[in-house]
Amino acid sequence: MASNPSLLQGSFVLQSKPSPQIRRAPRIPWTTTLLLVLVCLISRTLAFAPEITFTPEDAADPIETLVIDPRVPVQEENGQWLFLSQEEIDLRRIKKRVPTGNDKEEATTTFSIAVPTKTKASTTSTVPPSPLPSPFDGGLSVNFTVEDGQRKCPSFINSFLGDPTFKQCYPFSLLLQGSRSFFSAQKSLVSITQVLDASCAANATFCSEYMTDLANKMVLDENCGGDYELGNSVVVKAYLAMLAYAPVYTASCLKDPETSMYCFANAVTNVTNRSNPYFYYLPLNRSLPGSTIPTCNKCLQNTMSVFHSATADRKQQIANTYVSAAEQVNTICGPDFVKEELAVEASSSSGSRSIPDGSPSLWLLGTIGLLSGLQYLI
Repeated sequence: MASNPSLLQGSFVLQSKPSPQIRRAPRIPWTTTLLLVLVCLISRTLAFAPEITFTPEDAADPIETLVIDPRVPVQEENGQWLFLSQEEIDLRRIKKRVPTGNDKEEATTTFSIAVPTKTKASTTSTVPPSPLPSPFDGGLSVNFTVEDGQRKCPSFINSFLGDPTFKQCYPFSLLLQGSRSFFSAQKSLVSITQVLDASCAANATFCSEYMTDLANKMVLDENCGGDYELGNSVVVKAYLAMLAYAPVYTASCLKDPETSMYCFANAVTNVTNRSNPYFYYLPLNRSLPGSTIPTCNKCLQNTMSVFHSATADRKQQIANTYVSAAEQVNTICGPDFVKEELAVEASSSSGSRSIPDGSPSLWLLGTIGLLSGLQYLI
């Protein structure tokens, strides 16, 4: 049996259906996913974080405030430093202006008073100058010999201290030997210059004769002879200072050729070298300390030149201390900076207790001439 191809074809031909489409869920961007993860982590951290409370102890320390001290450093007479306010300094100045003793009636003081009105009241004040230092101002407290119920030596010392001629000569050598007020004056250039002006204004030739004669009288038995023989320190120092008047006068009155200031004033106010003043004590029979390191300048050279001339009088104590001092100077300042040998001895007549007579010796005239020449060159 023959089949009908058309029928078979029509019966068995099936139409193919389209394949169903699978719908996929939409994708979340990776950035959004990362953000969500971070949010979750932060939320979890905050949820389990311990509670933190701040106490006053946990607060930071306050910043310290810078405090400026307006006080001014002031040096006392004893060398100590104090910090004083300006009001305290002004008060001290006012107190210093108020005189003591008999001067109270003659002096007036100026005060500035603040008042509400614009008027001002002022008066003219006259402040007396500071008194010059004097020898033996520390008092004669040492033991003196007593004869017939009297202490003759203190009476003699007080008598020449009040002598107008002694005050006119104003011996610088006696100030070096012992004076509290002179020690204080050395701390100020103005004060020590005033002292030197008064001392150097004296007539050196006349005062040298006067001081030599006073030294002769001092060691007489009716005055201080007994105390001198016993080595009384006040008497011995005063005696040596009187004899050394001329060389100390000449050396202390020298001036620095560069500054025109007194060499001694520069020496005692030089805070960088404390050795320079030692040289002025050589005529008083005091040797230089071994640690002395002088300033090698023209003042030192001229001072040693004066002392070298003074050694011509072998009775002067400078003849005992000069050579070692000169050798020490040349060791520091170089050979031939000063002369190391003594000057040629000058002939002089002998007096009591091996001290010069009233007339000035040849070396004194030479040193005074040398001083005049040096001052002329300055």
